[in-house]
Amino acid sequence: MHFDVFNGDADGIIALVQLRLAQPKESILVTGVKRDINLVEQVDVSTASSMTVLDISMEKNTEALNKVLAHNIPTFYVDHHRTGDIPVSEWLTTIINTDANTCTSLLINEHLNGQFAYWAIAAAFGDNMNLSATSLANKLGLSEEQQAQLKALGIYVNYNGYGATIEDLHYPPAELFKLLVQFENPFDLINDKHSVFTSLEKAYQEDMLKVKQAEILADETKCKVIVLPDEAWARRISGVLGNDLANQSPNKAHAVFTENADGSYRVSLRAPLSNKQGADTICVQFPTGGGRSAAAGINYLPAELVSKFIETVKLYY
Repeated sequence: MHFDVFNGDADGIIALVQLRLAQPKESILVTGVKRDINLVEQVDVSTASSMTVLDISMEKNTEALNKVLAHNIPTFYVDHHRTGDIPVSEWLTTIINTDANTCTSLLINEHLNGQFAYWAIAAAFGDNMNLSATSLANKLGLSEEQQAQLKALGIYVNYNGYGATIEDLHYPPAELFKLLVQFENPFDLINDKHSVFTSLEKAYQEDMLKVKQAEILADETKCKVIVLPDEAWARRISGVLGNDLANQSPNKAHAVFTENADGSYRVSLRAPLSNKQGADTICVQFPTGGGRSAAAGINYLPAELVSKFIETVKLYY
């Protein structure tokens, strides 16, 4: 049995959409909310015949990956996050690029020679890689209106991935993948008024109207930090709000704190768009932190470490 293991955000889902449109395959889907990245350990090595892993940090899955490889299970691993030490194994094939201006869907697009490039553009926009997305779109001759449509699609799919649990999401990521993969051309999805695109658009707009409730914890030359309440709508918008703020003030780092039920904070950090590095370096200094150079996060930041986190961001940038 083949296992498809993928991040529940736009990049992970759309990377798999491209791959399965090009190479249809029955598989067991292993995914979760965006922050649920310890996914390889869910693969049953006693039944797995092969495995694909997309948009999941190898560094956070090293032990489980080594277990899979020890059972001689062919594994195709594509990612742009921190890797740690990449295992040396004849059973492992990788496409890894941690450059801040690429994402897993763009790597899959190159792997497939641009077969489903419109999907890759949507994913890149969703991952807030606007320059890379626009560059590819311009090469393909897409109009500004078409680019705006793909950008909206990417943002909505990415928005759906944020939450503490699957119950916070409008669609479980595995279900959303199944809905998207029915469309070879994302414009057919966008133009279908009864599609998931329309329902996510409505939900996204409703949640973003509530951002006025956000508390500004810090707003300085190099850093802005806002706090959202312990509510499902806040958890859903935490990531896309960080991207939105980063686009508004590209020379600032932005952190969105969302209150957890235990009094700690879930943190979403965006490096300045003018200096897309260091977010992962900052976040890994704190327990439960991780990510990539341009965007990273912390699942549980204790309240007593909030000041230290803000000072760390200010000093870094």
